[in-house]
Amino acid sequence: MQDDRLHWWQTRWFVIAAVLAAAIPLLWPDIPPIVDLPGHMGRYRVQLDRGAHPWLADWYSFKWALIGNLGVDLLIEPLAPLVGLETAVKLIVIAIPVLTVAGLLWIAREVHGRIPATALFALPLAYGYPVQFGFVNFALSMGLALCLFALWLRMARLGRIWLRVAVFVPLSCLLWVVHTFGWGVLGVLAFSSELIRQHDRRKDAGSGHWFESLIRAGLGCAPLALPMLLMIAWRSGADVTGQTADFFYWRTKIAWIVMALRDRWLWFDIGSMAVIYLVLFKALRDPRIGYSRHLGLSALFMLAVYIVLPRIVFGSAYADMRMAPYMIAVAVIAIRPKPGTTFRHAAVLAALGLAFFVVRLAGTTISYLEFDRDYDEELAALPHVPVGARLISFVGHNCHNAWRMSRLEHLPAIALVRRLAYTDDQWSMAGAQLLTSRYTAAGPYAHDPTQIVTSVKCPAEWWRPANYALARFPREAFDYVWLIRPPVYNPRFTVGLVPIWRSPTSNSVLFRIDHDAVVPEASDEELGVPRWLIERIKRRRERLEALRERREREEERLERLRVEQAR
Repeated sequence: MQDDRLHWWQTRWFVIAAVLAAAIPLLWPDIPPIVDLPGHMGRYRVQLDRGAHPWLADWYSFKWALIGNLGVDLLIEPLAPLVGLETAVKLIVIAIPVLTVAGLLWIAREVHGRIPATALFALPLAYGYPVQFGFVNFALSMGLALCLFALWLRMARLGRIWLRVAVFVPLSCLLWVVHTFGWGVLGVLAFSSELIRQHDRRKDAGSGHWFESLIRAGLGCAPLALPMLLMIAWRSGADVTGQTADFFYWRTKIAWIVMALRDRWLWFDIGSMAVIYLVLFKALRDPRIGYSRHLGLSALFMLAVYIVLPRIVFGSAYADMRMAPYMIAVAVIAIRPKPGTTFRHAAVLAALGLAFFVVRLAGTTISYLEFDRDYDEELAALPHVPVGARLISFVGHNCHNAWRMSRLEHLPAIALVRRLAYTDDQWSMAGAQLLTSRYTAAGPYAHDPTQIVTSVKCPAEWWRPANYALARFPREAFDYVWLIRPPVYNPRFTVGLVPIWRSPTSNSVLFRIDHDAVVPEASDEELGVPRWLIERIKRRRERLEALRERREREEERLERLRVEQAR
């Protein structure tokens, strides 16, 4: 029969081509230009070489621990000795969109029997905003979670339930180790699909029908529950830090689903999201297509999780934002053709979906080429940094959250990667990462977000104005200062800083610190500290001084009492 033939978008060759094409934007850049990745690469360097270079242990503490955030960290161990750290990181990052595209198409195949033409509109979300932000362990876990969910569906379809139990107990633990979020999403997807499966197995529709299906679905997902014990052990550690906060920030939750494809060009990214939402709306109105109950319920469950998920979980920011692209992608692959749909209609949708995927890939490729050029221009400073130098870096930023992120925020960490230098951009949160900063001489300039500087003090941010950072950082703790595209600053605060490299294309400059020079002095007002903040600091100092005086008076009174009692 003609309907039994596979259409071009449903063939194995097309799937292979789409999966491989997902890697194209990442092939040229030496360092994948995603925001946080250079910072993670700095941690990997300490992880690999802390024993060979003792000064790294003086600056950073690195301790292995079983936490739900180890994906790339573990993969680096066998790969880096074979191909080098930077190549190993690049290969792992390339695997992220490849796994994501493969997982989405595999899920669509398992649920619908064949890949619907509309599924192609979901593929650009493999380069969603969380990937652009550089959440590599998270993104890797999500790509794996999608593939594992497809395997979960396939084993249920083939009736291999007991084999699925045996396989998914260890797989769920491994996924949790990659990143907790991926394990959680797999649980949501598996439970929703199991709920529909158990419901459809019932022969009757009597009282308690859905309730019993809920119970059976929960029992069916029991093989995924073992990581709960790992989670409890992790978060019960004595040194674990990181809060969970910021629930129901509706403005940002709406923003995340609008900017799920945020990259470089506002019009291009918002327009692309409009195309996806048009497809989702069309599935509600067009009599020729509709939503699968399996994946439709999965998307609704993910939406519920997205709504209740706070912005910060265990100290990791943007927790809810990370869910948005994958929730939307699952909703898109939930769309299926209804009986009677013509080949012509499906082929038109497939052609439009393929064109959308190709255009987004081309845009991402061009964007990454531009960011790679920026990286090369700035990293030309590194040959002037001696191995083992104590380097403080200040990267220019702005207060208005421009759509096009510079991707330079953690570029200083490449000095740690290539020159084994101290950099001040590493995260330092016990229990969230394996590395913490221990360089006490740096004081409040020891770790992220010290490296971010702005022209003025930004509301609700920890970033310092450039003038303040240059005037107040402890010069005796560092040997070099690297300014990466900083805002305008007063040259008076660079007295005693000797320029040894300047960028020919930007205002970036590398200074050597002359420790014999007199450090310029300046008032808080001159350094751009807002009046309200100065007053707050002043009142706090006055309260602390008053508290100290009261304590001294109380100690004197107690001393007099002891003397009198001794008489």
